Amino acid sequence: MKIDPEKLSRSIEQFIRESMDRLERDGVIFGLSGGLDSAVVAALCKRAVCRERTLALMMPERDSGEEHIKDALNLSKELGIETRYFDLSPPLDALGIYRLAPLSRVPLTGRLRGYLLGRAYRYYERKTGETPFSAGVAGLRGKEHRAFMSKRTAYYRSKHRMRTVLLYLQGELENRLVVGAANRTEDQIGYFVKHGCDDAVDVQPLLNLYKTQVRELARYLGIPEKIIEKPPSPDVLPGIVDEEAIGIPYEQLDLVLLGLEQGWQSPEIAEALGIPEKSVLGVKGLNEKSEHMRKIYAPEPPLS
Repeated sequence: MKIDPEKLSRSIEQFIRESMDRLERDGVIFGLSGGLDSAVVAALCKRAVCRERTLALMMPERDSGEEHIKDALNLSKELGIETRYFDLSPPLDALGIYRLAPLSRVPLTGRLRGYLLGRAYRYYERKTGETPFSAGVAGLRGKEHRAFMSKRTAYYRSKHRMRTVLLYLQGELENRLVVGAANRTEDQIGYFVKHGCDDAVDVQPLLNLYKTQVRELARYLGIPEKIIEKPPSPDVLPGIVDEEAIGIPYEQLDLVLLGLEQGWQSPEIAEALGIPEKSVLGVKGLNEKSEHMRKIYAPEPPLS
């Protein structure tokens, strides 16, 4: 898991420049959420192509946390990059997305809504033995509470896909390279939205880095400690953070994934990390169920 952050940064910066040249683009564009991954992408893009050719889009909506918005604004000012702000709430509302939200018809504050959603999340896990995230990685056929789950899934995924539309709209108007921020950990367990703003992009500079490696790179790049240390969150469902959704801390998750990648057996990984084998099997199951998110299926070519 050890990296040489200086060497790695230079390599990724070169990759971004070469991608711009290969695809004949005049600049880069990415979503800036206030989270760790997008902050690292912002810093790398600025270093790679200069701040004048770097554009960040902030695309919050009704459920976005004020803390994340402030962190994104502060980072963009610190980096000196152009940032544009788009409120996604009106188009999402016009499409009826908010009517799909749990407790959407109840007048609640964001904090109270988050508290109640967190309790509902934990209730589902106790009731079914798996997290709502794990239950929704593949389809919902035969799942308990299917009606609730289908609305929840459509609700949060539509936000990421709306951001994709905006990124490509602005990117194509200005001939920019669309840069994603998904990391290897998210990719290997399906913790991203298929065809969403971190998946449907031109390039993925962090896709070979586990979350803990991205954090180490962030420190080298001078990302504010506030962003590095705050609990990672998809910021689309109030009250839900990554490690609660996934069910295992990133430090353990990354090592489990590394062990599986290197061919270790589940009992070996569990013993080495001092965690229950059930946790390892859960990660392995996520990796297998999410395979469809990493590839496009097509029928075999017809016989000649």
